[in-house]
Amino acid sequence: MLNLVLFGPPGAGKGTQSNRLIDKFNLVHLSTGDILRGEIIAGTNLGMEAKAIMDRGDLVSDEIVIAMISAKLDNNPNANGFIFDGFPRTTAQATALDDLLEEKRTSISAMLSLKVEDEELIKRLLARGEDSGRADDQNKDIITNRINEYNNKTAPLKEFYAAQNKLSEIEGAGSIEDIALKLNSVIDSI
Repeated sequence: MLNLVLFGPPGAGKGTQSNRLIDKFNLVHLSTGDILRGEIIAGTNLGMEAKAIMDRGDLVSDEIVIAMISAKLDNNPNANGFIFDGFPRTTAQATALDDLLEEKRTSISAMLSLKVEDEELIKRLLARGEDSGRADDQNKDIITNRINEYNNKTAPLKEFYAAQNKLSEIEGAGSIEDIALKLNSVIDSI
């Protein structure tokens, strides 16, 4: 089973590349945001618990997110693998994910980390904001803060996967096709 953590700062191209990888390798996309919204819409017990927490303005606990991921894994028993998007973001989450996957007799195959310079990220996100209308992509100060949050709080997770020899850093500048070729090359070598 091919299980990938697609990683990188906001604007690195994770969404674009994950769609290509999903199609090429017939993977299931596990976006924690999508899973949360889906559970809430479906009215599941976990979804209602998450909604109550979110309605208070609090973050949904790692335990609830892991339980939702577990259900998603169980609902896709014939999957070739999964792409984890937006999770894990901390070492505690990565450890919990490893434990869950071990229970399911699988593991993370690789963390694919897209590297892009901050100036390029800002340029990409501002352009995306013009196209999408997303308010958080239209303000340079907000974008800079999101990138700083990533660099300070999320980027250290790379060390967790490096210690397991599962980290592959890929240059995220260039054409979509060139980056896809680099990602495919790494995956083919797993």
